Amino acid sequence: MKFTSTRNTGADSVSFGEAVLHGLAPDGGLYHPTEEPDLRALIRSIGADASFVDVAGAMIQALFPERYDAATARSLALTAFPFEPRLTRLEPGVVLLELFHGPSCAFKDFGASFLAATMEEELAKRGDRAVILTATSGDTGSAVAHAFHGRDRIDVVILYPSGRVSPLQEQQLTTLGDNVTALEVRGSFDDCQRMVKEAFLDPELRDAVSLTSANSINVGRLIPQSFYYMWAFSQLKEQIQDELIFCVPSGNFGNLTAGIFAWRWGMPVSEFIAATNSNDVVPEYLQTGKFTPRPSIRTLANAMDVGDPSNFERLVEIFRGGMLDINGILSGVAVDDETIRATMRGVHTATGEFICPHTATGVYAAREHLKDEPGSDATVVTLATAHPAKFTEVCREAIGAEPEIPERLARLLKLPKRSTVVENTLDALRAELLSRFA
Repeated sequence: MKFTSTRNTGADSVSFGEAVLHGLAPDGGLYHPTEEPDLRALIRSIGADASFVDVAGAMIQALFPERYDAATARSLALTAFPFEPRLTRLEPGVVLLELFHGPSCAFKDFGASFLAATMEEELAKRGDRAVILTATSGDTGSAVAHAFHGRDRIDVVILYPSGRVSPLQEQQLTTLGDNVTALEVRGSFDDCQRMVKEAFLDPELRDAVSLTSANSINVGRLIPQSFYYMWAFSQLKEQIQDELIFCVPSGNFGNLTAGIFAWRWGMPVSEFIAATNSNDVVPEYLQTGKFTPRPSIRTLANAMDVGDPSNFERLVEIFRGGMLDINGILSGVAVDDETIRATMRGVHTATGEFICPHTATGVYAAREHLKDEPGSDATVVTLATAHPAKFTEVCREAIGAEPEIPERLARLLKLPKRSTVVENTLDALRAELLSRFA
């Protein structure tokens, strides 16, 4: 599998290792596969008894046969994924794909852990070092910080919007130290994301610091996220009576893009539902055909507070400017804060379980879909993207109770915060990076 820029598909292609290390293409575009492998036979062969590592190893070997044989692919999967997803049935028609059982208690652990393993492998081959520069609206930063903490040859700089992540998310970003630096930006996530993109295109920085990214702009983050879609399908395919639908809480749209990758490679699925908060530029696009980025709105589902989602560029490339009908496979639902609270409260009342505000957008969208198709036997797999304990304040407000905090999160609350406050400008970021790493 080779990769080229979304902004110039005729440009020379690069290897997976090069795409991982560069993060962003030289023209500012995102690296995107140049071909769509046909994995239908592999997908059909995976049974319900397959573990997540089994699926991940098979996928790694199938996608990159020139890089990994079966044994090394499985070894990489074992190294990258010492945790796995779980499926739980929430209610008739709605199944939760729980993706929060990794070290930072969020779905982004899957992509970050795989990226850390492959990036360290690639740097060791080359005898190089790299500085990872990444922006976070909450969960990406904590997953990246934990996946790369203590890695040889890699330093990590995380930009996060001051006052716009939960207290626990902030502790996850700012307490590790060592090779992990947290920059607290006076602004929004969109400012953080803009600063990162501008840094990658800055000649002075590019010459002085070996920068790469661990955001979902890095294709090395997206590809492993396709593995849990494949695993969920393998677990459920003998039980499905009608349609299989994935409902994906969406902010920067990397998680949904990974699912679309799996579908294009041969995973049978009828539809994807993009569940957003009030930052609804993609649902609006699906209804009007017009993509209108705008400043992000602050919501309870803060990790999805994105007004200009980067991975929309990849979605456009997948559907080739209209040659494939995006509305034939993707729909969108926007969910406001009041509805998020009501959904969290309703799930707790009915089941005694807590869900995070992001998962609540997916549960609401799944229910709306089933309501619109009475009598349907469809199965809607809703991605449960974060542990509710990361959002105790929202749970308390919505439900009047708080979930139990896992020990791996609770111990972080006792550690001192270490961050550097910076303005939301490229000049401020450039000064920090040059002073630390030039």
